[in-house]
Order: sequence, then C-alpha cells, then structure tokens
Amino acid sequence: MNHFDFSPLFRSTIGFDRLSRMIDESLRVAEQGGYPPYNIEKTGENNYRIAMAVAGFAADEIELVQQENTLVISGAKKEPEQAGAYLHRGIAQRSFERRFQLADFIRVSGASIENGLLHVDLVREVPEAMKPRRIAVETSAKPQTLEAKAA
Repeated sequence: MNHFDFSPLFRSTIGFDRLSRMIDESLRVAEQGGYPPYNIEKTGENNYRIAMAVAGFAADEIELVQQENTLVISGAKKEPEQAGAYLHRGIAQRSFERRFQLADFIRVSGASIENGLLHVDLVREVPEAMKPRRIAVETSAKPQTLEAKAA
C-alpha cells in the first residue's frame, strides 16, 4: 500500500492538500535508494547542513534548485575521456537526484564541495510579521475616586 486516500478529509478541511502531497513525496523518497549517502546536521538554533557524498563529481556537474519548499540536488557526470581501460571500476559515477522537503521559511544560504562532500547550508528565517509578539492587555474600567465629605 503506497498510496493514502485523503479525499474524505478534504470534505471538511481547507488547505490541507499540501499534507497529502508531502506524505506521497516522502513515500517516493523512500523508493529512491541510498545513493548518494547524506547526513543532515543541525549546526545552530536556526541553521542546518546537508552533507552529501559526491566523490568523483565536479562542482559544475552538480545542480541545486530550490523551488517553494523543495530542494532538488542532482548530479550528472560529463562524458569521460577514454584514457585507458579499467580493470575494476568501483567508484559510482551514475547520475543522481535527491529531493528534500523543507519546512516553511527555510532557504539555502550556500553550497560548497570539499574532500568529496557537498555541503549545503540551510537557514530558517522567520519574517518579523510571523514571529510571536507580546500584546499588552489594557482595562477599560476607569478608576473610581472617592469624595471626602466633611462631617
């Protein structure tokens, strides 16, 4: 069973179609396999990093695209020049595509390749209008003054 039917929920809810898309997408991600392997780290309170093993790929052979709440990382090897015949070829050089669902207000702040690892830095930037704010509570009752009468 790879598909969930959320249509009964749509009769009484509004705007939750994104939830069903996210669940369907997560099932597709599970079917992608394990290539290339990656880590996801939390590097600060609002900072994250994806480290992906891309040995053998150059920076111009990797593409990162962020569209709405999806980050797509893909790699495609250029045609290698035939310098000689391989006796054993154990380093994977196949094309790949990984998709990551990002939470709201997460954006890619940078990417770099170092020692065969692609580092993708992410940051959460909540707009000021969306941050919690304290609201002062006022009373509408006017203070009563007591009049002093001479006895």
